[in-house]
Amino acid sequence: MAIKATIFKVGLQIADIDRNYYRDHALTIARHPSETDERMMVRLLAFARHAGPALAFANGLSADDEPDLWQRDLTGAIELWIDVGLPDEKIIRRACGRARRVVIYAYGGRVAELWWQQCAAKLKRIGNLAVINLSHASSRALAELAPRSRQLHCTVQEGQIWLASPDERVQVDLAVWMAGS
Repeated sequence: MAIKATIFKVGLQIADIDRNYYRDHALTIARHPSETDERMMVRLLAFARHAGPALAFANGLSADDEPDLWQRDLTGAIELWIDVGLPDEKIIRRACGRARRVVIYAYGGRVAELWWQQCAAKLKRIGNLAVINLSHASSRALAELAPRSRQLHCTVQEGQIWLASPDERVQVDLAVWMAGS
């Protein structure tokens, strides 16, 4: 019998001053059995940074042809494809062919840096790709905010990001490795 996903309920308040986006989201996040709290919280951060009415969690780890998050237009075309982790170059290229814009959130410290060193030259000509790296300290601190049911608040101002629970606050350090269009 297969192990089922763990369900997390999160009330996420987003105050994105940079985009003038202020909304409350009641999210149900299914954590794949092989997924860590760290990866799940990076997915949540990616949702907060790109939140909008059409952004949704996809099957990600459960399906090779789907991202972690995506935004589709009314015709079903993929406007935004978001992957978390260190995807294979072929998967990135395929995503860039299917979506108008692709964003990769890399994390993992030195491992992420080595992955980028191997992929950067091969991916630099792709115009619709953005690659963003979370510092190792930030991704580890985000993992500490991941209990079963939680209220979180995300603030984005002048490129700075804070994710806070009622008793903890994490400043997220991001580095843009590739800006994309």
